[in-house]
Amino acid sequence: MPLTAHRIETEPGVHVAAYEAGDGPPLVLLHGYPQSHRCWLPALPMLAAQHRCILVDLRGYGASDAPEDDAGHTVYSKRRMAGDLAAVLRYLDIKRADVAGHDRGARLAYRFALDHPAMVRRLAVLDVLPTVEFWDLWAAELAMKAYHWTFLAQPSPMPERMIAGAPELYLDHTLRSWTLDQDLRPFAPDALEAYRAQMADPARVAAMCADYRAGFHTDRMIDAADRERGRRIEAPTLFLWGERGFPASQPDPLSIWNRWTVELAGREMPSGHFAPEEAPAAVAAALLAHFAQG
Repeated sequence: MPLTAHRIETEPGVHVAAYEAGDGPPLVLLHGYPQSHRCWLPALPMLAAQHRCILVDLRGYGASDAPEDDAGHTVYSKRRMAGDLAAVLRYLDIKRADVAGHDRGARLAYRFALDHPAMVRRLAVLDVLPTVEFWDLWAAELAMKAYHWTFLAQPSPMPERMIAGAPELYLDHTLRSWTLDQDLRPFAPDALEAYRAQMADPARVAAMCADYRAGFHTDRMIDAADRERGRRIEAPTLFLWGERGFPASQPDPLSIWNRWTVELAGREMPSGHFAPEEAPAAVAAALLAHFAQG
């Protein structure tokens, strides 16, 4: 499906790549780690048949700029990324949109809904729990499964240099080990090559590490403050999780999101962590049903 590409300045000197396809009510699609907007391409024909889809590369990923991190680890905070998304929507003259995010994109999506509630009509988050809640849940088995949270958040340049020693091996292991069937078949060859090239780019790897450092040092604290104040996401929210994804390690992941939302629905997907590529038809059907409401 052809995409219309945009390069949008969201902060002085920081440009974000966004891509459009389809027609109808606007729907923002946000990717996760270690990917780019390409993760949504398998589901895009179904979604774009009913929506004006806007696929965004998060700062540091895909074709977006990768600014250097700061000492306080705020450059890649989801609050700063929410500012990027607000700027993208203003550039495209969109005042209010539906928003769906997977993995890191889901963390941006719910932060955007909390910080810019007037710009979000309905929300969908895929295979994540709120950042502060996920850190609080850490125990032995989850720590083994999600080891990258502590690995990537280590001080620079240790994880960057370790990844640089075998970027393709690291990327393929990450993708393979988080799928339902433990293989790379769900990933289109061109997408897989793009993900591998991204992991071989030192600037992109530094940005990914900065993203996870922000998760520990900044996003976690912002979430904790919101939780303490009892803030909730106003937009009706859909939570989708893979049967072998990270939230599935918890007995009742839906109950955790229930504490953060005013209106919530959810279901399990027949996938591992990468539901948009492992089960695109099921994901698209669930999203279309959710965003058709209201």
